[in-house]
Amino acid sequence: MRSELFGTLPDGTPVHRWTLERDGVRVRVLTYGGIVQSVEVPDRSGRTAQVALGFEGLEGYLAHPGPYFGALVGRYANRIAGGTFSLDGRTYRLARNNGPNALHGGERGFDKHVWDAEPDGAHGVRLSRVSPDGDEGYPGRLAVAVTYSLDGAGALRIAYEATTDAPTVVNLTNHTYWNLAGAGAGSALGHEVRIAASRITPVDGSGIPTGAYEEVGGTRFDFRAARAVGPGLDHNYVLDKGVTERPVEVAWLGDPGSGRVLTVSTTEPGLQLYTADHFSQDLPFDPGAGVALETQHFPDSPNQAFPSTVLRVGEVFLSETVYGFSAR
Repeated sequence: MRSELFGTLPDGTPVHRWTLERDGVRVRVLTYGGIVQSVEVPDRSGRTAQVALGFEGLEGYLAHPGPYFGALVGRYANRIAGGTFSLDGRTYRLARNNGPNALHGGERGFDKHVWDAEPDGAHGVRLSRVSPDGDEGYPGRLAVAVTYSLDGAGALRIAYEATTDAPTVVNLTNHTYWNLAGAGAGSALGHEVRIAASRITPVDGSGIPTGAYEEVGGTRFDFRAARAVGPGLDHNYVLDKGVTERPVEVAWLGDPGSGRVLTVSTTEPGLQLYTADHFSQDLPFDPGAGVALETQHFPDSPNQAFPSTVLRVGEVFLSETVYGFSAR
């Protein structure tokens, strides 16, 4: 494991890159935004490719923040309707940075801050920062730590932890886009996907859940058996396992050409499947160039009868997601 200077923000703040290597897997993580810059894994023939969409230099991330390439997302991943929610009789107003709604923590969420970093064992890095009370409109001083590590099987483990000094809401995820043929190798549409979910939370025209649950059987959303993924997906899957204390495998992504396989295990109750249809023309990646599998609680949970995202004083927010790599 090693750390090196990756670049400097316009205000002079240095950004470092940490490289984790184990069992043929190499992962690079930036202190800026907790970004997973690259993931290098072998195919069925032993040829290694970079399979996470990202940029070679810091300037790419600064120029293209909207897609959240590889970023650590918070305080609240996904959307909150109208940029408002109520908690304990008080209403909180957030930045509306996605049409009428709040998205991925606001105008300057966790993805746009430089995090403190320190080694965590021989194969991990622990990132930490304090989000002050009122940050992007959210209540409470939130102390957050996120550890990226490679386990003995070469799997990337992301462990989240947070505490607060006042009641607040928290929903954290990582926003890596995967192309198992290789980043920049063309479209990831056609990758095979399997998700252990019998339902989704259907959404309105602005991406906010209606509050209902919809069965996936007989619809284009049904990935209970592996099949090729197509365009037009940006939906939260209600994982059959629910919330668990330890990560449980919930999703599988495979590239028939290279044989590379990605498995996703998590403690979270939801998974957002996004096929990157909204990549704009100024990006070096076309729409569908990657598939995001974001483990999370559900969108707009603070305003809906969904599993709670409230964190109170004295409680500890804990979440873990594991990305496993293999080839067949």
